[in-house]
Amino acid sequence: MSGPVGRSDDAETPASGDHGAPEVVEARQADVGGMVVRRSLPRPRRRTVGAWCFVDHFGPLAVGPTGGIDIGPHPHAGLQTVTYLLDGEVLHRDSLGSEQVIRPGQLNLMSAGLGVAHAEEPTGHYSGRMHGVQLWVAQPEATRGGPSAFEHHEQLPQVELDDAVATVLVGELSAAASDARQDTPLLGVSLALQRGGASVPLTPSHEHLVVVLDGTLVLGDAPLHPGQSAYLRPGRDELALAAPDGATVLLLGGEPFPEPIVMWWNFVARSKDEVREARTSWEAGDDRFGPVTSGHSRIPAPEI
Repeated sequence: MSGPVGRSDDAETPASGDHGAPEVVEARQADVGGMVVRRSLPRPRRRTVGAWCFVDHFGPLAVGPTGGIDIGPHPHAGLQTVTYLLDGEVLHRDSLGSEQVIRPGQLNLMSAGLGVAHAEEPTGHYSGRMHGVQLWVAQPEATRGGPSAFEHHEQLPQVELDDAVATVLVGELSAAASDARQDTPLLGVSLALQRGGASVPLTPSHEHLVVVLDGTLVLGDAPLHPGQSAYLRPGRDELALAAPDGATVLLLGGEPFPEPIVMWWNFVARSKDEVREARTSWEAGDDRFGPVTSGHSRIPAPEI
């Protein structure tokens, strides 16, 4: 799934201070491939949490064999796409030649580097519930101009935390470590909370974002629902969560990203000139992004 990132998302991120109280915000709605998503990042005054720079939550919704995520070939540069499903099936195709169906509890991670193209399509046979997230990670200077790559993780490590089961998408939590690639120190965890609560260990040097995917989460004294998220500044070594009737929560974290970024459409760059160069390459159809074998039409870049 891809942008676009709007002007309302493009603003400065304040410096992190003392960890203080969580900052609770409402996600904004966006239309992606005909499906409405809740977008928690980027948002006004905060473009990144660690290197996480884009958080879309889609569903739950009922889909037929040709419904759900349905996006033709489009480019990416300077970022990683991280896709995780709670329900449903999606077919990934890319210009590396990858063709991979992702199912619940599995992870797709595509590193764009200098440039890659992909499409995300219905499988053509799945009917049922569609629910999941797609995330972007800004690549650092060391890897953002490098080669592209794709990896699929059929099984992810899990750990029990009080009344919760944590599935580790990226990084490490309580000695459960994911094999998924990370170019900067990151944490990505899906928490399935039963009735009760859980204490989650945190890395104090990381900032974090808690995104409610299902149910009601109680964070401190505040009830949070799907479409709401809470930002936590660095300085915490644990996080107390409660869910009186159960909840599913996404926890993202990482060291504050030190490099200024420019996000436009499907690119994470460092300058507007880089964005223009990427757009020109995609529109020209040169070798930077490559072709994708797909029955869907190639998506043209919008005007800058």
